Amino acid sequence: MLTSIAGRSVIVTGGSRGIGRGVANIFAAKGAQVLVVGRDLAQAEAAAAAIRAEGGRASGFAADVGAPGDVERMAAAALERHGGVDILCANAGVFPAARLMEMTLEQWNEVLSTNLAGAFLSVRACVPALARSGRGRIVLTSSITGPITGYPGWTHYAASKAGQLGFMRTAALELTPYGITINAVLPGNVRTEGLDALGEDYLAQMTASIPQRRLGSVEDIAYAALFFASDEAAYITGQTLVIDGGQVLPESLTALQEMG
Repeated sequence: MLTSIAGRSVIVTGGSRGIGRGVANIFAAKGAQVLVVGRDLAQAEAAAAAIRAEGGRASGFAADVGAPGDVERMAAAALERHGGVDILCANAGVFPAARLMEMTLEQWNEVLSTNLAGAFLSVRACVPALARSGRGRIVLTSSITGPITGYPGWTHYAASKAGQLGFMRTAALELTPYGITINAVLPGNVRTEGLDALGEDYLAQMTASIPQRRLGSVEDIAYAALFFASDEAAYITGQTLVIDGGQVLPESLTALQEMG
């Protein structure tokens, strides 16, 4: 059993839906004080209210992680409401599909601004408070797409998620003197509102490509993030954990068929 994180201050960006909401729910269930951050204040507050209805401690906050002023105010809000920041789960991300030859610079910049620059800005804003914590933890939500795999229509998304890992490895060196660790979870196909929007055919094809024959749950990702945020993970930094039901393992469709 991991050491309790009860009472610790947690920021979850992109926390109003999808994986981020699952992360916020699990951290709150373990006794943490959670600042649920989303672009839409009503959605962030609704997610926080649902946590409070289950007996957890949470509040909503509106921020665009690609805007430096917003993330500075986010960090200040956690300080004001919780007295500090112990854990940052930099989860906010977007993945609008666009094929390479049709993609505009605006579409490219939108994804890189949220997914990659947003991770950098969130980390930078929270470092002073994380350093004062004495046990600061940063968990990035990357992806198997980009660092390990590719998928047509997501060159911008793949670049942003691979970029997060390059950022993470050097950030780990710079943050170590402050007692802060930074690691990343790499989800495979996780059942969220965003994945559902891709349609039943996509869901069925992805499920068939996973050795465990199921899509991941947001809780699968949240518990991995919880481990990286724990005292027990204090000697781990600059590392990644793939949570994908074995999706990246088969070298071909034949390998899956041979499973029986």
